[in-house]
Amino acid sequence: MTNDADLRFPIGDLVPVTTLSPAERVAAIADIAALPERLRAAVAGLTDAQLDTPYRPGGWTVRQVVHHLPDSHMNGLIRTKLALTEQEPTIKPYDEKLWAELPDARLPIEISLRLVDGLHARWAETFRAMTPDLFARTFIHPELGGPSTLDRQLHGYAWHSRHHVAHITALRRRQGW
Repeated sequence: MTNDADLRFPIGDLVPVTTLSPAERVAAIADIAALPERLRAAVAGLTDAQLDTPYRPGGWTVRQVVHHLPDSHMNGLIRTKLALTEQEPTIKPYDEKLWAELPDARLPIEISLRLVDGLHARWAETFRAMTPDLFARTFIHPELGGPSTLDRQLHGYAWHSRHHVAHITALRRRQGW
């Protein structure tokens, strides 16, 4: 039997880091670059009924997960750019649970898949072009307290990309889809 923690965190919980090695950065950037293809593969061939199935009891539907990714990652790209162009900016958090309930979270997923394509191409290129010292730049996230490095952010969003794809692929495996 699968427990709730396994369903919520199919790749394990995020363990935040402050700095990454050059090899860890390359791997994390590869995860950012790979999300569009991995996400499309995860949802390929799903029906509307399957897309509207929660990935776990009480969790978001597959459709909501797909729409959540560009919502979250657009914020991530903007935070990256703010940290690169301003001195320790304070970013604005958002309520992802409420965003997932807005009407656009019921649209066809192709809209968000296209957003993820362009967004991740730009974000991966931004990270690839950064010199090592730039990964130490910081921003303030009011909910996290203290400064957050771009290394920490890269690591977190690479995990986030794998995490949500795993929600979908684990559901497919459990349901035999």
